[in-house]
Amino acid sequence: MNKPSLSSETLHASCVAKDGRAILIAGRSGAGKSDLALRLIDRGAQLVSDDYTMLRRVGGQLLASAPANIEGKIEVRGIGVVAFEREEDVPVCLAIDLDRAVERLPDPHDPLVVAGVKVPVIGLNGLEASAPVKVELALAQFGLSAA
Repeated sequence: MNKPSLSSETLHASCVAKDGRAILIAGRSGAGKSDLALRLIDRGAQLVSDDYTMLRRVGGQLLASAPANIEGKIEVRGIGVVAFEREEDVPVCLAIDLDRAVERLPDPHDPLVVAGVKVPVIGLNGLEASAPVKVELALAQFGLSAA
């Protein structure tokens, strides 16, 4: 018997929105989730959530928001917790896994499944200088449509 999938989950992942599409950034503590999110924000993305992201399935899409206790806040190592404007209920279109092996020619054939929704996922080294550009390229290449 198949168990029905949950309609919502909370992941240990940061999340930013770029052009109305959310990008999850997952990885172990210290892997660079917040650092990569901050660099993407510097390139025009908006903060959705730092470190933990609430995800809920609505009409076949996965929507990302921050838990109430961390809304509009991001931890910047060496500085502390900093307030930012934030987005909420943004459709998740791509996942970045900072713990996954970086493939030379990735084929996101093994999607992340959250609340029953499949999301393309790629591995990246989040601390590389080119990581924010690679995220934007991956969103264009592999990311789901927001509609």
